[in-house]
Amino acid sequence: MKGIVFTEFLGFVAQRYGEDTVDDIIDASALPGGGAYTSVGTYDHGELVALCNALAQQTGQAIPTLVQAFGVYLSGSFAKGYPAFFARCGHFFDFLESIEEHIHKEVKKLYPDAELPSFTACERTPSRLVLDYRSPRQMGDLALGLIQGSAQHFGVQVRVQQQLRDSANGPVVRFVIDLTGDAPAHV
Repeated sequence: MKGIVFTEFLGFVAQRYGEDTVDDIIDASALPGGGAYTSVGTYDHGELVALCNALAQQTGQAIPTLVQAFGVYLSGSFAKGYPAFFARCGHFFDFLESIEEHIHKEVKKLYPDAELPSFTACERTPSRLVLDYRSPRQMGDLALGLIQGSAQHFGVQVRVQQQLRDSANGPVVRFVIDLTGDAPAHV
């Protein structure tokens, strides 16, 4: 997993819970590198899982809730750090559909060793997008938060349902994303 996810996670923890909590969860996680990350490095995703577990222990919050909140935060960081990815799409659904074919291709140019999840649009209507998420890291709650954060960026209100499905290639999280506000998607 790319280091930017780790550095942003520690930034999320610092902003929400304070620098002392960052130190506490790093100490509690017994990480191989001592919790030192660079945004361009590559690290075992198990370290992020360990940090999330330590944060859940520290705060008493459920891991899925914490990871989802981090996803919302991470989406905001991506919008600030990579505004061109967001600006090239006129609407939220267009943006989500561009992840696989545009954004991930650009990420691969920058980080050829990146192991990215896949997102496949299965159905689209003016008010609904069905998106399948596949990843060997199975971080559906992070993907959910990223979707919710992206909706905020585009100024749309959404209801997102998660459905875990089995496939020949392993588990898939299907996201059924419905617009709930007045801003219709363009088909």
